Amino acid sequence: MESLQKNETTGTNIFRLAAVLCLILVINPSQYFPGTPPIAEEHGIGGGYHSEDVILEEDSELMTQIALETASIETVEPFTKLNMLLYSSHTVKSGENISSLAINFGLNQDTIISSNKITNTRLLQIGKVLKIPNQDGILHTVKSGDTLSAISERYKAESDAIRVANELFSDKIVPGTDLFIPGAKLDWTRLQEINGDLFIWPVNGAITSFYGWRRDPFSRNRRHFHSGIDIRGSTGTPVRAAMAGRISAVGYDNIFGNYVIINHHSGYRTLYGHLNVIRTRTGAYVSQGERIGDVGNTGQSTGAHLHFTVYKNGATVNPRALMR
Repeated sequence: MESLQKNETTGTNIFRLAAVLCLILVINPSQYFPGTPPIAEEHGIGGGYHSEDVILEEDSELMTQIALETASIETVEPFTKLNMLLYSSHTVKSGENISSLAINFGLNQDTIISSNKITNTRLLQIGKVLKIPNQDGILHTVKSGDTLSAISERYKAESDAIRVANELFSDKIVPGTDLFIPGAKLDWTRLQEINGDLFIWPVNGAITSFYGWRRDPFSRNRRHFHSGIDIRGSTGTPVRAAMAGRISAVGYDNIFGNYVIINHHSGYRTLYGHLNVIRTRTGAYVSQGERIGDVGNTGQSTGAHLHFTVYKNGATVNPRALMR
């Protein structure tokens, strides 16, 4: 009987020892088996834990699953989503302008201007229905000789993006049609023209005579076309270059009196007439705002003022539409 009790006690002790060893192995196996990697536990806000799987490479370096995923992500090529062009419509409301519309729709001003073929943002009217594209870009009117690759290179746009946006099934494009060029922007000069910010005022003053047909101030019985605008100013008031450029001519004319002509970029040329004094010379380069003369009353003039003409590729245009 006594030996039986000893056996039962011994068995109980062995069972307890085995249970303790199992518990220790579960809690920290690396303490007793040095080759066993530890289990990384992450305790969440809601309790419990998350263990990362550990992967042992052939070169014996340990990498967690997250590390492997990060390594694979770094080698993935950048992905650019190609979008088919879609339009929604918007009716212009009181107080809206191109700038506010661009912000509201998350687009560049160029995109809204080009998509609606707006030539003067100052003339945007309440009630006008605008087309709002689902992505940034501008329209390009295909010309004879244009190719898809040449257009893509010109605007630094992906050919595939142009194909998808315009639903082209080949590289064939038809002259006269409009292609939407994703991501492209308007030329800086063109955008300044459309926004009326290309030129500064050459002199501060009120316009006394506008561009266009008017009654001849020297013969009330006839009308003539006024090729520029007249800006009132006192004799001696500084006249400044409306845009940077090179002086192409200075001199005296029976109509314009003392005058200065400046050649600018993008086919623009400006004339400043009736000057009292010329303060520049032919061939000189002048910056925007640089003084080139003084307001005067020379030539055919009814009083001290500046006559200001703007030419675009040899033809006169309304200066007021291009002035800040």
